[in-house]
Amino acid sequence: MNEMFEDKNVKAIFCTMGGFNCNGMFDYLDYELIKHNPKILCGYSDPTSILNIIYAKTGLVTFHGPNFKSLADEEIDYGYNEVVKRFINKDLSIGENDKYEVINEGTAEGMLVGGNLSLFSNLITGKYKVDVEGKILFIEDLGFESPPGMISNYLYKMKQNGVFEKVKGLWIGNYEHESGISLEKIVMDILENPKFPIIKSDNFGHGNFKTVIPIGIKAKIDTNENIKFMENCVEA
Repeated sequence: MNEMFEDKNVKAIFCTMGGFNCNGMFDYLDYELIKHNPKILCGYSDPTSILNIIYAKTGLVTFHGPNFKSLADEEIDYGYNEVVKRFINKDLSIGENDKYEVINEGTAEGMLVGGNLSLFSNLITGKYKVDVEGKILFIEDLGFESPPGMISNYLYKMKQNGVFEKVKGLWIGNYEHESGISLEKIVMDILENPKFPIIKSDNFGHGNFKTVIPIGIKAKIDTNENIKFMENCVEA
C-alpha cells in the first residue's frame, strides 16, 4: 500500500475484494507519505477500516464504492457507471432513480464517515479512533455475516460510546436478512427518539447498487430532498 501511494504512475487504488483483517495494516501504513501523495482509494466492506483510518490520519478523501471484483462480477453496470461519473467526469450527483425512505425527519450538514457497520463499530474507541463529532454517518452490512442480533450489538456499542450524541445525521444503506428484520428497525429500536435526520436507501453496500461515496467531504441531508454531496472530491 505504501509503495502504491508513493508510485507517481499510480493514479487510483481499488481494493480487489472484501475480507476480515484490513485493520492489521494500520500500524504499517506510512500516513505522512500517504498524505503527501494523494490519490483515489476505493473499496467497500472490510476496506471500510482503511478508508476511514486514512481519512482520519491524513485528511485525504477516500471512497466507499465498488471493489475491483464487484466491477467485474456485477450483473448490472450501476457501480461501473458510478466510478466513471465520480472519478472521470467529477460528477457529484447520486443516482436519479434511487429510492429513499425517510426514517426520521430533519436537516443536517456534516462531513461523511462510515461504511460497513461491523467494521466501523470498531473504529469508535482506542488508538485508531475516528472522530464522529458533527459528522454524517452512513452504515450498511451483510445479513448472512451480521444477523440482527449482531447488528444490535454493534449499534449498542456505538450508542454506549456516545456516537449517536455526536453525529448530525444517519444514512442507512443495504441490509438483507432472512428474518426480514430491517436495519432501520433495529436502529430506531435502539435510538428510541433520535434528534437527527435519518434516511434509508439501497444504493450502497453489499447489494448490486454501489454508489461511490466520498469519505471526508461535506454532505447535506434534507429529508425533503434526500442527500447531496456539497464539495468536490477529485482534482484534475
